[in-house]
Amino acid sequence: MSTYTAINLVARPQGGPIGPELFEIVEKPMPAVAQGQFLVKQHHMSLDPAMFGWMSPDTESYIPPVTLGEVMRSSGIGEVVESHHPDFTVGDRVMGMMGWQEYFLSNGAGLHKVTAPLPDEAILSVFALPGLTATQGLFNVGKPQKGETIVVSGAAGSVGSIVGQLAKADGLRVIGVVGSDEKADWIINELGFDGAINYKTDDLAAKLAELTPDGVDMYFENTGGPIQHHVFAKMNPHGRIVVCGMIADYPKAVPDLGPSWVQVIKKRLIIQGFTMPDHFGDVPALLEKLTPYVMKGQIKHRAHVLIGLESAITGLNLFFTGQNKGKLIVKL
Repeated sequence: MSTYTAINLVARPQGGPIGPELFEIVEKPMPAVAQGQFLVKQHHMSLDPAMFGWMSPDTESYIPPVTLGEVMRSSGIGEVVESHHPDFTVGDRVMGMMGWQEYFLSNGAGLHKVTAPLPDEAILSVFALPGLTATQGLFNVGKPQKGETIVVSGAAGSVGSIVGQLAKADGLRVIGVVGSDEKADWIINELGFDGAINYKTDDLAAKLAELTPDGVDMYFENTGGPIQHHVFAKMNPHGRIVVCGMIADYPKAVPDLGPSWVQVIKKRLIIQGFTMPDHFGDVPALLEKLTPYVMKGQIKHRAHVLIGLESAITGLNLFFTGQNKGKLIVKL
């Protein structure tokens, strides 16, 4: 093989669906592997809501945007197929930011070996960005206490589903916000959530009041949208709001207005946003925290797998429609 396929970002989203006009599919020559380098054949690639921020022109965000004309940013998992690096050998499984491409040339920076005897899909669904994000956000930002009530938006998504299961395992009352009855059934009957709100069909205020009779101590925010205002109004004094994502606002040129800050004062609320690039140095500790829950069978997952590199382009729109069921992954 003399070439491989990659997808470059060539334009910024202008609001609305993600289309092929934003990308260029290119054939690149296979690189020569120099001393201190190794070549990875990527097998599975993760699609994450954070990509919408990476594609935007915002230079004041937590991570620089993808430069136009360069390979679209993403994390993935693959196998070392050629190596001149002392720490990586042919056959090693590795994971990290490799981008929308079939092969990735690395000097080892930002990649780490995968030793868990689990399929690629399970690794990307639990031990990669979703599990790390859930663990950091819930425990280190939210600081949950047994007996509290937590509401998780995007509760059937890759991060929200793990947040809810971790909280449930630690003795919290867990309410999830989802976009379909099928997802509501899944998080209650499969994942063990105490209740679910379908933001598309339920009376949000009435359903939230029914499911949180003692108020809300923690809100794990993944989506934004109308539910945000209702949960905000139900927050207990000294409650914590962990802001992880705002998928409802990503396709909008002008974000929706948030709740009034008056409630922040009256209820002495703590609101904190976070992003994982600030905590990549903490990955070993986060995995140490997460792994026992997984080994005890307390964390279930499901993956929504798309086939072929080019499926990533339109696959991103599943985040807006809510049609994906579980962690969104591209199989190359």
